[in-house]
Amino acid sequence: MKAARARPVDRRPRAAPPAKRAPARRKPSIVARAIEQIPVSRETLRAAGNWTLGIAITGAIVAGLVAMGLPQMIGLMIADGIGDAGFKVRNVEILNRRQVDSGYVYDIAMRQQARPMPLVDLEGTRAELMKMGWIADARVSRRLPDTLVVDIVERVPAAIWQYQHRLALIDKDGVVIGPVDDRAMPDLPVVVGPGANRRATQLAQLMAAAPSLKPLITAASWQGDRRWDIIFQSGEKVMLPEGDQEAAKALAFFAQEDRRAGMLGKGLVSIDLRDPSRMVARMSREPGSRIEAPAPPLSAKSVT
Repeated sequence: MKAARARPVDRRPRAAPPAKRAPARRKPSIVARAIEQIPVSRETLRAAGNWTLGIAITGAIVAGLVAMGLPQMIGLMIADGIGDAGFKVRNVEILNRRQVDSGYVYDIAMRQQARPMPLVDLEGTRAELMKMGWIADARVSRRLPDTLVVDIVERVPAAIWQYQHRLALIDKDGVVIGPVDDRAMPDLPVVVGPGANRRATQLAQLMAAAPSLKPLITAASWQGDRRWDIIFQSGEKVMLPEGDQEAAKALAFFAQEDRRAGMLGKGLVSIDLRDPSRMVARMSREPGSRIEAPAPPLSAKSVT
């Protein structure tokens, strides 16, 4: 039996296995580098982020509740509770009323009747009152437990405006206050024509240049949106020039001539003062005839 031969042993030194490469180091991102520059620790930044997230979640919850109308519902419940305790509108007090129809004011204010005081619409009530011509301003307030107080500022009539066969009472700014009853005409100057209502203050200043003529004037007609014709009780018409100063000078001159020569009631139909260098007077057609009295004011109708 043959013995097995031993295998030759390779005694050459083995090469060492190649060393594993270290993984390449990733460059930090721009955000990470920016955070590294902040002089605050990462733990502090992490805590701040948690707070921010908590605030954001809380805000979202609150926004959801608001969208569902929960705060309004709570407010209404509180207001109803206050109303049930007796704090409701039951009385209306009107202050500084002279010309305004108290029934009109009362009707508007009592639309808030039986409402809880916190739910009374003060601005809406004031807006309704401001639609009335006589009211220049109004203040609406609560007086606990059950009273609504309406404080009124009334317009002051300055003239009567005649336009499109209608008579209207106006204030100094030309705001229409209301219709005029021709059976009880107020002692106010009458302005005639389109746009004349906006000239009431201008006319008052013009009359100050000749106060002696003011009681004798029936009306003032605004012509062509540029000048005045003054109509007197005796029928004469004085045609004034354009411009406030020019018109005042012309009217003062006419007042002086009337005092000197008595021009009113002498048969003149018109006196033209539009040319500052001369005065042109026109007589009635028939010598010695009386000047017809001006037509009476038109009956008051609805004013728009």
